[in-house]
Amino acid sequence: MSNSHLYIAAIIITIELCSAGKDKAERYVNLYGFSNDETPFNKLLGGVSFGLMKFMGETGDTMQAGKPDMTPSDNQEFDFIVVGAGSAGAALAARLSEVADVTVLLIEAGRNENTMMDIPILVNYLQFLDTVNWKYQTESSENYCVGMTEQKCNFPRGRVMGGSSVLNYMIATRGFLEDYDKWAEMGNEGWSYSEVLKYFRKLENVHIDEYRRSKLRGTRGPLAISYPPFHTPLAEGFINAGFELGYDFIDYNADKNIGFSYIQATMRNGTRMSTNRAYLFPAKKRKNLFVSKLSHVNRVLIDPVSKIAYGVEYSKANKTIQVRAKKEVILSAGAIGSPQILMLSGIGPAKHLEDLGINVIQDLPVGENLMDHIAYGGLIFLINQPVSLKISTMVNSLNSYMNDYFNNKTGPYAIPGGCEALAFIDVDKPADPDGTPKVELLFIGGSIISNPHFQKNFGISDEYWEKMYAELTSRHSWTIFPMLMKPKSRGQILLRNKNPESKPRIYANYMTHPDDVRIIIKGIRAAIEISKTESMQKFNSKLYNQPMYKCEKYKYGSDKYWECAARTFPFTIYHQSGTCKMAPENDETGVVNPRLQVKGIKNLRVGDASIMPEIIAGHTNVPTIMIAEKLADMVKEDWDLLPKGND
Repeated sequence: MSNSHLYIAAIIITIELCSAGKDKAERYVNLYGFSNDETPFNKLLGGVSFGLMKFMGETGDTMQAGKPDMTPSDNQEFDFIVVGAGSAGAALAARLSEVADVTVLLIEAGRNENTMMDIPILVNYLQFLDTVNWKYQTESSENYCVGMTEQKCNFPRGRVMGGSSVLNYMIATRGFLEDYDKWAEMGNEGWSYSEVLKYFRKLENVHIDEYRRSKLRGTRGPLAISYPPFHTPLAEGFINAGFELGYDFIDYNADKNIGFSYIQATMRNGTRMSTNRAYLFPAKKRKNLFVSKLSHVNRVLIDPVSKIAYGVEYSKANKTIQVRAKKEVILSAGAIGSPQILMLSGIGPAKHLEDLGINVIQDLPVGENLMDHIAYGGLIFLINQPVSLKISTMVNSLNSYMNDYFNNKTGPYAIPGGCEALAFIDVDKPADPDGTPKVELLFIGGSIISNPHFQKNFGISDEYWEKMYAELTSRHSWTIFPMLMKPKSRGQILLRNKNPESKPRIYANYMTHPDDVRIIIKGIRAAIEISKTESMQKFNSKLYNQPMYKCEKYKYGSDKYWECAARTFPFTIYHQSGTCKMAPENDETGVVNPRLQVKGIKNLRVGDASIMPEIIAGHTNVPTIMIAEKLADMVKEDWDLLPKGND
């Protein structure tokens, strides 16, 4: 930066600091705080970067081809067939293909991942792409998602190599010791925290220096985990607010449950690290691993007499193909896809399948036990500082932000969808540092008004948007999503018909249990308390307190009011799970046993978030990868494929 530009910047800062005394708030220049790097050269590069970004978005999947596509011949045989190349399937197929003398076919409905998808800030836009998103929706409800279009909740799920690890916000959490010990207490042998810890360590390569020395963390795994290389001043304020309120800064992926932290993300050098990049890219030269892309699985092939799974039928390029599995078929199609495929194959609730004209092979509670993490999405804290992630500022080619990212992989474009920090708290025992996380407070350096596309992203209806938020789109703001960690409500997935191309019926049943409502309300109040701290007041943070549309009949701020607001905008955090529940053989609520074998069917397993008997307290992506890592070892053990000395 030239001396003249330094001089101008100094004048701007001085003027802003002088004005700060008038409103008792610290004044900032831009997203970088007091610094201002907007040199003419940077502005020029910013414009060039914008053109480059547009070009990459239009080049489809040519930027990261990864494992090449192949189309098997009809009735071609493989040792293992894995359905779904998502968070679990990509990891599982890669691990199975480590055994050189077995063949593995990985079937994926989507296309290749591309470079555009790996820019962290752009995650919000990926959910508009039909080519990479299944775009599921719940059935209409009068009890939740009331403010959404047709009163339906959007359920985006990845339809791309890497699955939802390409669409998610990259937040890497394991859950906590109590989560997995509870699984074991339910009769799921081998799933206690001490038993799954080695798989968490195996999958990760933590790039946070102070954590690399921890015996609880991994440093040699395929999945890079790091702090994003940039934080807004707002995120720093959130962390300091935690200190004001008596909380510690913690490594939530080690041995601390309660406290504040910047998010740990599945990213490296400022870019997304999907399971496609982490597991399949290194395996792309293996001659025993085959990938069939743009391939929609219709059903598992099962002998109705012997109840042995022997293959898969799928559609590709207007052709129906059957492939055979000499050893096993493993479904890793996710908490919506896996139960759908099972039911289409004759495995599920007998009456439901019979009503649809599907021959019942095994009567199991497939599709039950649907769980998800939800958060109230309507909290908006307005500020008078230019430090939030507002889209009009972010895409302005006269700013340096694009240049900073494309040349240095830093700056606000390296923030995963705007998610910057989080806190795990026990709202029932807020003073207990060893409490049980009942709520996660997810801090975002913007809010739903920061980008007009967020309306469609979250499915907010035009009526509610116009009544509540349309006039705020020019304002700087931040938000906290208070997330319910251990929901007691349960939903259900059913087939719409027996056409594999039809999307299933999804009944989320959010907040049917009164305790879920109670906890969310406490989480909302905890978020508001953070806004009142000195650390957040230096931005003149003010809660946007216009009463929620159609909740005006309740006293603003009362429990009834917040319940009405939460039922209006219960944002999914995309953690659907539990629909192929893991349980002991004698537990009739289970679909798979603790070795993830489908009960009553031979040579068929499920390995993804659908097997979770209870949802963990945290984001589900890393736990889903852990499930795949553990399943890979169980499969190898059952077929005597483990190398000697494997622990």
